[in-house]
Amino acid sequence: MKNFVKYTSIALLLSIPLFTIAQTFEQNSQTKNNPKLLNNENGLSIGLGAENVMQYLPQLKGKKVGLVSNQTGIVRKTLRKNPSDYEYNNTNHTVDLLIGNGINVVKLYSPEHGFRGDADAGAKVKSGVDAKTNLPIISLYGDNKKPKANQIADVDVLVFDMQDVGVRFYTYISTLHYVLEAAAENGKKVIVLDRPNPNGHYVDGPVMKNEYKSFVGMHNVPIVYGMTIGEYALMINGEGWLANGVKADLEIIPLTNYIHQSKYSLPVKPSPNLPNAHAINLYPSTCLFEGTNVNEGRGTDIQFQVYGSPFLKNMPFQYTPTSKPGATSPKFKDQVCYGEDLSDAPYQSAINLKWLINAYKNNTKQPFWTMNGKKLWIDQLSGTDELRKQIEAGLSESEIKATWQKDLEAFKKIRAKYLIYKD
Repeated sequence: MKNFVKYTSIALLLSIPLFTIAQTFEQNSQTKNNPKLLNNENGLSIGLGAENVMQYLPQLKGKKVGLVSNQTGIVRKTLRKNPSDYEYNNTNHTVDLLIGNGINVVKLYSPEHGFRGDADAGAKVKSGVDAKTNLPIISLYGDNKKPKANQIADVDVLVFDMQDVGVRFYTYISTLHYVLEAAAENGKKVIVLDRPNPNGHYVDGPVMKNEYKSFVGMHNVPIVYGMTIGEYALMINGEGWLANGVKADLEIIPLTNYIHQSKYSLPVKPSPNLPNAHAINLYPSTCLFEGTNVNEGRGTDIQFQVYGSPFLKNMPFQYTPTSKPGATSPKFKDQVCYGEDLSDAPYQSAINLKWLINAYKNNTKQPFWTMNGKKLWIDQLSGTDELRKQIEAGLSESEIKATWQKDLEAFKKIRAKYLIYKD
């Protein structure tokens, strides 16, 4: 593909065929509104970058390796020809795979929610020691989002293996940015083990403006960018988005049998409050409620699949958020919330603004928009103040989306330069 980056050829990928994955991480992922687990134009199953061991394990032999990962960094232990013979309940974590193959893993790095993925959103994640491997864990969240020089000094290669969900304000791509930046500044190679994007089938949303840059939006991309995390890494590196325009020594281990229209359900929760495939599909739309006085389902078992508050009128559906793992203090804890149940909402291939607009119109208590420090949280999430102002002005969904198109077309031209897989 591009001469500025190295990645392995599809023709050289793991020769053992990969077949259909039988289970998702939650039983309720299996509904009529959710896609089949793995699918592509040829009816073949998707092979993960981490499972393409022949293309990266030889490179790691004799090297000191740091692994940037979390609970989503899993691979199948056995690959068999009969699809019913193996499921994702027979898995290894990538760190176990590396150690089991004689790779000298010296350090682990964890993003938001921690290495095992059990911390609340936004909660401070402490560095420590992984109980299973006894390896030191460096937290890349809170006050230490970017690996310091002394934290990677004893590492030759950084392996990045985390499951993204394809949404700008999902912070794993921000962690990716800082890992690439630190590696470039300190002469370390980065190998990204690519994973499918469950929201990779479309591109939509306002493109972020520079003045709204934060950890929930570091790049001038739309809310939904339609790229795998490997492709996104190429874009960060290739567009000169790292500090001072530095370029990382970057290699992508690609997926097999994957196109952007492939439907993919994750085998584990990517974070505590994304419990199933339906939640992940709705997340680009319903996460916008985090910037309002409306609860987005945290404190329930159907996070991002309902919304409500004590202050919404004409809303017959009701629920009561309670303290839950990953959401110990949800918005309106122990209060009855009135809103809408989106459990049966159809599969989304665009951002849905109708729910947010509906809540704004039916809200009876001000302010509707909430603050994050000194800034309106909705502006940071959307990457602009325009969406908020448009809703306040009474614009319809179609009118709002029309204003996105020029910027979306410009982004798609940038995006096209870094695609490994077909749309």
